[in-house]
Amino acid sequence: MWKKRDFEEQRELMVRAQIIARGIKDPLVIATMKRVPRHLFVGESLVYEAYGDHPLPIGDGQTISQPYMVASMTELLELKGGERVLEIGTGSGYQAAVLAEIVREVFTVERIESLARRTEKILDKLGYKNVFISVGDGTLGLAEHSPYDAIIVTAGSPDVPPPLFEQLKEAGRLVIPISDYYGQTLVRMRKKGGKEIRERLYGCVFVPLVGKYGYR
Repeated sequence: MWKKRDFEEQRELMVRAQIIARGIKDPLVIATMKRVPRHLFVGESLVYEAYGDHPLPIGDGQTISQPYMVASMTELLELKGGERVLEIGTGSGYQAAVLAEIVREVFTVERIESLARRTEKILDKLGYKNVFISVGDGTLGLAEHSPYDAIIVTAGSPDVPPPLFEQLKEAGRLVIPISDYYGQTLVRMRKKGGKEIRERLYGCVFVPLVGKYGYR
C-alpha cells in the first residue's frame, strides 16, 4: 500500500517530467501542482494512475484532464492571486482546486448534479472554502457573480458562448477548446475595448460542452 510520502514523490516527478519539462514556467502554477493531491480526485481503482501523463475517467462520461493540460490552461489565464475566476465544467474538481490555491474565488458550473455533489464533498473534505459549485448549463455562465477576471472552459465548444464573453471583465482572459471539422484547438481570448482578441494555441481533446450555446 502506498503512503503519503509515495504520493508526494509521484507529484514531484509529475511536475518535473510532465510540466516543467514541457515549458510551464509560472512559479505559482508549478508550486500549486506540487501541492494538490490529484490522487484524491479519482476513484479508488485509479489512485495509482493519478499522476500518469494522461486523462482518466471519473464516471458519468467525464474525465479528469491530463496534468499538463491542467497546468497549461491555468498558466494561460495569467493569474497573479486575488482574482475571481469562473470555471465551466467542474468535473472531478481537480482543476478547481488548482485554481483555488492561487486565486481569491472560484465559481464553477457542472451540468451533472450527481457529479457536482460528489465533487463538492471532496473539495469540502480538503478544506477548499473558496470554491463555489453550481449545477446548471455552463454555456450560460454565472451572471450573478460576474464580472470575472478569468474564465476557463474544460469542454470542447463550437465557439465561445456569448454569455461567457459578456461576463468577462475588460482585459480579462478566457481559455476554451474550440471544435471544428478538423478537431479541437485550445484558444485564449482577451477582452479589449469590449471586443475579443483570439489566439489559437495547440490541438487538444476534451469532452463536448453541452448546453444552449454548446452541443445538444
